[in-house]
Amino acid sequence: TGAGGSIGSELCRQLVNRKPARIVLFEQSEYALYAIDRDLRPRAEKAGIPVTTRLGSVADRARVTQVMAEEGVEIVLHAAAYKHVPLVEENELEGARNNVLGTRVVAEAAAEAGVERFILISTDKAVRPTNIMGASKRVAEMILQAIAASSHAPFDAATAPPWRCPTRFSMVRFGNVLGSSGSVIPLFRRQIAAGGPVTVTHPDVTRYFMTIPEAAQLVLQAGTMAEGGDLFLLDMGEPIRIVDLAHRMVALAGLTIRDEQHPGGDIAIAFTGLRPGEKLYEELLIGDHPMPTAHPRILRAREEYRSWPDLYVLLQSLHDAACNDDETAMKHLLTQLVPGYQPKTSTSPCQSSPPHL
Repeated sequence: TGAGGSIGSELCRQLVNRKPARIVLFEQSEYALYAIDRDLRPRAEKAGIPVTTRLGSVADRARVTQVMAEEGVEIVLHAAAYKHVPLVEENELEGARNNVLGTRVVAEAAAEAGVERFILISTDKAVRPTNIMGASKRVAEMILQAIAASSHAPFDAATAPPWRCPTRFSMVRFGNVLGSSGSVIPLFRRQIAAGGPVTVTHPDVTRYFMTIPEAAQLVLQAGTMAEGGDLFLLDMGEPIRIVDLAHRMVALAGLTIRDEQHPGGDIAIAFTGLRPGEKLYEELLIGDHPMPTAHPRILRAREEYRSWPDLYVLLQSLHDAACNDDETAMKHLLTQLVPGYQPKTSTSPCQSSPPHL
């Protein structure tokens, strides 16, 4: 799912090298689906791998179920998500519909179809979230954790007859990827080309970064390690100050910074303030002491989650809130679903230092 996105499209490219029987591209955006199909099909055909394109939304249960059945899907890489924090803050219901309810639809369809493996692409913003995007992705993780741990059918009712889900669900959580759509690198590049200023939200804001091919490769490797309900963390290295990144990009363009000490410089940096729901820093782990795996850059976490019967009731209420376009109820339910989550109404000028991983 999300086959035309930054991570989804790279996963597709790397899958060609692994020689699957078929690749099914599922995507909501017509243009994104066209673009990845145009890019992928020649190399897939050269490798003898059929490629199928399927337009549709992950929140459309009938469409997702139909595609799963028709294509005989064995592995799901669930990359579809609304991820841009400020946009999701302004479109809260759509964020919850896509990221939470859409994940539930795809997970339940996968379990019904007897899919072997299901890998969710998650984010560091799911850790102690301060925004709708992060909270919605944490609930998406909890859905998979609960289904994997439950011996009851997750898609009928909390009291359905006992059964054992055949699907191995796992999640891979990581930070920002360099050059992804909507990320800071293309923005800075455009701002520098236009003569500035380069806009940074706060002098102390930091983020984890990884290249898109590197992230996709580690996601695929983590998926092979899954036993069921696994939450994997990718070692992102040290966080980078965004203002330092801006300085480097200006220098790489052969230009200089213009500030009070250097009034004759080329490019100014403007600090615009943290946006609603935005953090100074991100984390990858809710608890402590991640466990190593066979891969030095893939860690395994153990984090608390709700049992399926408890989660089921809240998800049904969230579904009703989305159907009724009730943003107030949706936000209240997210605070119930995600311990410690409180929607921010304003940003704070300071924030405590992140714990050391």
